[in-house]
Amino acid sequence: MRAGILTTICAATALGGCIPSVEGPRYDTPPPPQRDGYSYPQDYERRSPADAGVTALPAPPPAWTARPVTPDARTIPAGEYVVQPGDSLRAVAERTGAGSEAIARANGLTAPFVIRSGQRLTIPGGRYHLVRSGETGIAIARAYGVDWGRIVTANALTDPFILRVGQRVVIPGDATRPPTAAERAAAFRLDIDDIITGSQPTIAENQRPVRPSPTPARPIPSVAQIATPRGAPGRFLWPVASGPIVRRFGPGGSGERNNGIKIAVPIGTPILAATDGVVAYAGSEVAAFGGLVMLSHGGGLTTVYGHASQLLVTRGQAVKRGQTIALSGNSGFADRPEVHFEIRQGRTPVDPLPRLPAR
Repeated sequence: MRAGILTTICAATALGGCIPSVEGPRYDTPPPPQRDGYSYPQDYERRSPADAGVTALPAPPPAWTARPVTPDARTIPAGEYVVQPGDSLRAVAERTGAGSEAIARANGLTAPFVIRSGQRLTIPGGRYHLVRSGETGIAIARAYGVDWGRIVTANALTDPFILRVGQRVVIPGDATRPPTAAERAAAFRLDIDDIITGSQPTIAENQRPVRPSPTPARPIPSVAQIATPRGAPGRFLWPVASGPIVRRFGPGGSGERNNGIKIAVPIGTPILAATDGVVAYAGSEVAAFGGLVMLSHGGGLTTVYGHASQLLVTRGQAVKRGQTIALSGNSGFADRPEVHFEIRQGRTPVDPLPRLPAR
């Protein structure tokens, strides 16, 4: 049976190649370093039982566990600053300890953020974390026990949601009160929005993002930033060749909202890339969806493929429209063997059906 599945994969995609399924790492106890030099951090959270049975290509750990974050934010009081001759907005941020972006927002400054000598600037108070190389938004949020979505809102972050080295981000919440157990638990729960907005590591200004590769011969290091595809994506394919839609986009009968569609298919059905893209994520850390692949397509567009039993691509891999990226399963909180499929524009889920060809 397994050999037959692999034969199907090889025939379905020339670019994907014949990729054997290899048992992915389990994080209940810290695994040893891999032979290729990737070292796994010792503080992995325990995986959800929802990912039991999901297999994946060997890969380094998720980017948000690769570079530890020290929660050493400075609390800056609100105040005013009189601009001195030769000051820039970044220099004011360095002198006051506040974030340049926060100062710009507080004073209604827009690009190119020109300030003049003698100008009085409002300095917004708050906790400011200085972003270092390799840190991700998710890792910063977990270090402070704050949900990443709150940090996105507090800092008015927008697409592509990539922090820069030296940036000072506001950490919401009371610095004098440690987070409750419930708040820390919320900070460690991942959803698709978190991965879209907070999973890319920062790099220094003199570094460049890594270009995607069509072959997963060697995993891209977790601390490497992946270059974002440019240009608009092409037309979409269905993520599986056939199968009935068992859940549609939008609110369900009991009030819950479905951010995509669910298609019932037999276990082991090839899951296809809906259009050309780059693998932004392949793993099973989002408990609800089990085996999960997310593709970035440029222009802020992302497609999502969930409930897989086998993941056949790795982060940073370039894939082509129609390429097999995973095999279907019933992992996560699936009601049956099925595929969860989403299209997101930025952070916003959109109904996939109008963008898919008629059947």
